Amino acid sequence: MSLTYPLAPEPDPQAREAGRLLFAQGAEFLKGVVAMDGLPPADRLEVCFAGRSNVGKSSLINALTGRRNLARASNTPGRTQEINYFTLGAERYLVDLPGYGFAEAPVKVVEKWQRLLKAYLSGRATLRRAFVLIDTRHGIKSVDEDILTLLDRAAVTFQVVLTKADKVKDADREAVLAQVRGALARHPAAFPEIVLTSSEKGEGIETLRALIATLE
Repeated sequence: MSLTYPLAPEPDPQAREAGRLLFAQGAEFLKGVVAMDGLPPADRLEVCFAGRSNVGKSSLINALTGRRNLARASNTPGRTQEINYFTLGAERYLVDLPGYGFAEAPVKVVEKWQRLLKAYLSGRATLRRAFVLIDTRHGIKSVDEDILTLLDRAAVTFQVVLTKADKVKDADREAVLAQVRGALARHPAAFPEIVLTSSEKGEGIETLRALIATLE
């Protein structure tokens, strides 16, 4: 029986409390990494966030952590070429990957970023899950397929997080969900649940916190 990729359910009380307690410890920027030898010690579990430019990644990280300006979006897509590490208490790292799908960045910059990304995804044993952010208004595009395929090859479990859900009418949302589910069926590393979020309205934030807190 094929997976249908349902929306992730509301967390149970225990998972919800675990998420609340984890994020109550506070998040802080640790460092920006431009090469593998700059990665912090692999002494705790980590999750990473990936998404094309302007998908709302910084807004989501800020909503999760309750910090308005913890993650900062660049005004120029593709400007930030670092892997940004944030500590979440003493238990987790949150990792913000550079936005992809930008046209303005020079080819050599893109190639360098791609090499770093591949090395990170395939060589970080403490990486438990990649959250791939997809704009609910647009669904999965060809540029997203590239990173999903990369995650398949690196055998890194990834979970799609739909952003800006409040910007889409219910009827249009169902069409996007159908498109996303069809695309995910082609990717063996896809986690079989989708998280629907709105950083502005707070939708899905507790679910995502609980998921991060209960990873082992």
